[in-house]
Amino acid sequence: MSYQKILADVKKKQFAPIYFLHGQESYFIDLIADTIEEHALAEHEKAFNQTILYGKDTDNLQVVDAARRFPMMAERQLVIVKEAKEMKSLKDLLSYVEKPSPTTVLVICHKHKKYNFNSKFGKAVKANANIFEAKPLYDNQVPDWIADYLRSKKLKAGPAAAELLAEYLGSDLSKVVNELDKLALNLPPDSEVTQQLIEQHIGISKDYNVFEFQKALGVRNVLKANRMVQYFIANPRKNPIQVVIGSLYNYFSKIYLFHSVARAAEPEILQTLGLRSNFFLREYRGAARHYPLSKAQEVIHILREFDLKSKGVGYNATGKPEGELLKEMTWRILHV
Repeated sequence: MSYQKILADVKKKQFAPIYFLHGQESYFIDLIADTIEEHALAEHEKAFNQTILYGKDTDNLQVVDAARRFPMMAERQLVIVKEAKEMKSLKDLLSYVEKPSPTTVLVICHKHKKYNFNSKFGKAVKANANIFEAKPLYDNQVPDWIADYLRSKKLKAGPAAAELLAEYLGSDLSKVVNELDKLALNLPPDSEVTQQLIEQHIGISKDYNVFEFQKALGVRNVLKANRMVQYFIANPRKNPIQVVIGSLYNYFSKIYLFHSVARAAEPEILQTLGLRSNFFLREYRGAARHYPLSKAQEVIHILREFDLKSKGVGYNATGKPEGELLKEMTWRILHV
């Protein structure tokens, strides 16, 4: 079941007796658990009918004891088990899962890891619980997700703004949402989220960011690329070399892939490169002219080499400063 369907049902007061929330993306698990907590009970009912337990500090007997109680002056009671991955006796909830209380909503939050349902307990969960697996988004899904989230906050973001936010905020949705909420607090409804507003409220420079850096390299703009390298060196916390290399690796990998489908129809090219629209395809077409297949491949090798150097592996046992590595790497990419 999707998290949107679970949230919709919860807001309609349609509750399952057990929710088993598991997976690597903690944001979705927190979102579902918080929404259930908000809607399962009225505020005055929570004192006697809401129990929150933590896996590391509890066992199956405490969970069952809480879940088997009858609600007090309320239609239901709510029991939330957080950090269930740390609960050693989780599987011993088998007897309760096989026959849950109809007046209890039990929420089990198994964060940071996909649960294996091959055990007897797992099969009972599959048979009797509402299961949601919180999968992390792929990098190419994050810009669309950001645009949708901002839309839910009555804000609009074009492809360039969404891509810039995704590039810098990454795919950790808890972090992403925290920054997007800043925008929502500071902008009036129906505002267009521009690169200027992102710079003002989140601190991502519209002129000096990895997004612009890769474009400068893509057209071999030596002056702009070197100017940006100096900015990155002066602001290492905002632009750590590992983040820069990761972004460039993704960028040049797409240039490399482009050459294999350059003669294909546009929809096939977009699908192969993982692009959402032809807005960015023009950029990759231009970059591919500056980096033929063999040169794109050479750049990828350079990036792999400097990734190792930045981590002090093999090539860089002496610990060369990151700024020097960044300058050297940029020079070699521009001169392949």
